[in-house]
Amino acid sequence: MSKAPVKPEIVALKAFYEPALAALERDFVVHRAYAAPDPMAYLLQHCGNARAAISTTTTEVTRGHFEALPKLELVACYGPYVTLIDFAAARDHQVAVTHTPDSTAEPVADLAMGMIVAVMRRLCEADRFVRSGAWPSRVFPSGVEVRGKTCGIVGMGRIGREIAVRATSFCMKIAYSGPRRKADVAYDYFNDLEAMARTCDCLVVTCALTPKTRNLIDARILSALGPEGFLVNVARGAIVDETALIAALANQQIAGAALDVFADEPRVPDALLRMENVVLAPHMGTSTREVREERSRKLLLDVRAHFAGKALAYAVKDA
Repeated sequence: MSKAPVKPEIVALKAFYEPALAALERDFVVHRAYAAPDPMAYLLQHCGNARAAISTTTTEVTRGHFEALPKLELVACYGPYVTLIDFAAARDHQVAVTHTPDSTAEPVADLAMGMIVAVMRRLCEADRFVRSGAWPSRVFPSGVEVRGKTCGIVGMGRIGREIAVRATSFCMKIAYSGPRRKADVAYDYFNDLEAMARTCDCLVVTCALTPKTRNLIDARILSALGPEGFLVNVARGAIVDETALIAALANQQIAGAALDVFADEPRVPDALLRMENVVLAPHMGTSTREVREERSRKLLLDVRAHFAGKALAYAVKDA
């Protein structure tokens, strides 16, 4: 009787869409390194034969990872962005990199608009109010109208433009800031973020995280936003100075915040968890079934192609 073929070993560096993980486990031995108390120690002890690693857009893949995985041939990123992968190390170790390119502007913009409405109309507070049984004996405090307010967008890229379309349909006035004016955008442009914040009822962060934008939204910007202003962040947590944000919320220097991203996610500061006027989400801007399934299809296609000796459909050639 012939023996069943040995499945190739791969390692998941971070949790991602469970149906995709389950599909991989049918064809491969999958080591879930992210679930170990010390993931790097787990790689060294258990993943010496792993030939592929699965990362995500928020997973750092360092030279240490490549050195800990001596048989690594492929890093497959579940998501379109590969900025956290050390490409110099990948080239040195002759490891191919692939990703799952897609447009996430629309679902992120949908979430951002929902968060604007949620924080300004106090929807999450209202939900807790009803569930607590307080409604029969108390009047729920009012939120503020979205209509007629000014929405300032920090970064008028693809996501910012989609948010502007949605906010305009809610009869909001749009302003934006960024390194330069967009020739094809008619909204009010500010080259001074603090000046724009003073004009806004709601400030929405959509720009990329770079050394220049780290802690861009600091105490000065929050103070300019003012006690009736709201902050929404659907970009990256480190763009907002969390310490300054917590202080501004605690001291009622701004009216509220809606956050899909955090500086040290999935860890969220206890102070934010305790605040009633903060809407929290688990970095779910692209977390729709349609996006997840399309990314899964592309990821599985390339991982299987690699082990079959075929060309990668979504290889990252230059980084």
